[in-house]
Amino acid sequence: MTDTSPYGGPLMATYPPPAVTFVRGEGSWLWDTEGRRYLDFLSGLAVTGLGHSHPVVADAVAAQARTLVHVSNLFGTTIGPEVAATLDRLMGGGGRVFFSNSGAEANECALKLARKWAGHGRHVVVSAFGSFHGRTLATLHATGQPTKHEAFQPLPEGFRHVAWDDVDALEKALDPSVAAVLLEPVQGEGGVNPARADYFAAVRQICTERQILFMVDEVQTGLGRTGSWFAHQQLGVEPDVVTMAKALGNGMPIGACWARSEVAAAFVPGDHATTYGGQPLAASAARATLAVMEAEDVPARARRAGQMLSAQLADLAGVASVRGPGLLIGVELAPGLDARVVAADLLDTGLVVNAVTPTALRLAPSLLVSDEEITEAVSLIGSALAAATERLEAQS
Repeated sequence: MTDTSPYGGPLMATYPPPAVTFVRGEGSWLWDTEGRRYLDFLSGLAVTGLGHSHPVVADAVAAQARTLVHVSNLFGTTIGPEVAATLDRLMGGGGRVFFSNSGAEANECALKLARKWAGHGRHVVVSAFGSFHGRTLATLHATGQPTKHEAFQPLPEGFRHVAWDDVDALEKALDPSVAAVLLEPVQGEGGVNPARADYFAAVRQICTERQILFMVDEVQTGLGRTGSWFAHQQLGVEPDVVTMAKALGNGMPIGACWARSEVAAAFVPGDHATTYGGQPLAASAARATLAVMEAEDVPARARRAGQMLSAQLADLAGVASVRGPGLLIGVELAPGLDARVVAADLLDTGLVVNAVTPTALRLAPSLLVSDEEITEAVSLIGSALAAATERLEAQS
């Protein structure tokens, strides 16, 4: 049998062969196996919000590894409740937290909580086309990208998809079987598509009137990236359930599902569980990450840096538009330019971004990115777009 692993070894071929193998990171920079340096404007898909190997987080993890790594959730530990209290405070209070290992697992918790809260006969979750909520079977079906579903049919029942940012379409999809609506405030994997404030406000009102949970997926947008602690806070709504993960541990695997206390009370012992969720090693990383984020006021930093980056990008030839709040940015390229080719060219020149759609680049640099790093990244993007435009014109 042919070995199709991207590494020619024992790993399953769930990703294409890697163009680069990284061995070290510091701040906004990465180094590969050849010693070459790269400016990282993707942050491991919006994960390393404080940059790579932040010393405060690294020291916290090292100290915890020598103290207590794991005892399971059959017993109490001290760090998890501290992190939960901080997250509840940043959310505005009045909620409870369940810790998971990833964003998909945080969303799984939200889906189960919605069914338990609503009761038998009310199990449907409505989400939007273009959304992304995870790769487990349930979160995959919640994801509004049918092309990702086909290979894994039949998927769990109880999911319905409607047009993004369309109140009428959402309202028409609601019937007595619906327990919850699940939306991202900015569709990250869907192309960096921000929701309108009036859309979220209308969804909140409809859910309240019909006694349906409004659940917001902040896995990619949460914890300062969009210019507020959570992106829904800029949209003026108070959700019933909020999920988060990526930036929470600055690279350590930890996610969380927050729910209003009266919603969270639907869970009783035995309803949901996790072996590793919130264990001391991951929680120590989250505690340190949140402490640095608050000390640095990362929402304010993201607003300022995002405005600077977006303005400079908008001035580049080859850029059709720039979208997204804070430091979660989609760069729509001029007609004819292939974002995948441009992203590959940028990697060759030492800048890490990704093609979030065939026509758009996604940028999600560290929330501590410097002005100089922004200027350098924009210069590299400008050069890559100029070269791509020149090739396109030569072909026509």
